[in-house]
Amino acid sequence: MSDGADESRREQSLADLLAVLDLERIEVNIFRGSSPQEGPQRVFGGLVAGQALVAAGRTAPEDRYVHSLHAYFIRPGDPSVPIVYEVDRVRDGRSFTTRRVVAVQHGKPIFTLSASFHKEEPGLDHRIPMPDVPPPEELPSTRERLRAEFGRVPGFVRWHPIELRPVGPLSYEAERDPRLRTPVNPVWLKVDGRLPDDRLTQVCLMTYASDLTLLDTVLLRHGRSFAGISMASLDHAMWFHRPFRADEWLLYAQETPTAQGARGLARGLVYTRDGQLVCSVVQEGLIRVVDAEGWSDALRAGPV
Repeated sequence: MSDGADESRREQSLADLLAVLDLERIEVNIFRGSSPQEGPQRVFGGLVAGQALVAAGRTAPEDRYVHSLHAYFIRPGDPSVPIVYEVDRVRDGRSFTTRRVVAVQHGKPIFTLSASFHKEEPGLDHRIPMPDVPPPEELPSTRERLRAEFGRVPGFVRWHPIELRPVGPLSYEAERDPRLRTPVNPVWLKVDGRLPDDRLTQVCLMTYASDLTLLDTVLLRHGRSFAGISMASLDHAMWFHRPFRADEWLLYAQETPTAQGARGLARGLVYTRDGQLVCSVVQEGLIRVVDAEGWSDALRAGPV
């Protein structure tokens, strides 16, 4: 597929992603979300979390912005049927609003999310400095690195509306060379297109993007890649510290402190390119080794 065709497909993928985040309101506290019919925006943790946050945000006062969310992934999502989001208006206080959302398919909960919204007010201000890494313009994208190594790019990477530029090794590189194994995984990312200006859209897209590479950090530490691994998000927590735009470059500084018992923990700090810490993320995931085949072998073998 030509670069022009890829660009057109990425634009359509972003349009599709924004469309599925624009939930249908079917009752005061009940929303319905769909899944993309094809392409990279399949039903995965980031999409369900983003839709649930949209549902919560649309019931919160306009002058309050999400500052934290805590979520559990209970069952796999079924992309063939809509997801119903039921919002519980837990509390509306003088400065904080709390919402709980349950995502339902086939009469059973597949996901729960609690989110807190805060009316902005002045206070103490500090942050951990951003890691010293090369700027995104000096780094090749994941697409470019895969094309250079394998001569082709899997469709889910080629068409994805989130541009990724890893600072360090990719999983297939650490799989091939044990010296590249590392517990840290800084990645520059941004939405590949212009987003609406509202803050809820920005945080929902960052919620979506936060699930793309976080558990990869655990694999990178062990020199493993996706083939031969059964992997799924178990829970996910985010804190939003300062306003940002998801369609401008953000550094996602990820690390993994531990893995054990078929579960791995990863966390990340998200910075604007001028060093503002805007978001913190923690996730635990199921990571089961099911066979020894490497992802690079699978990619060379045929279409992905």
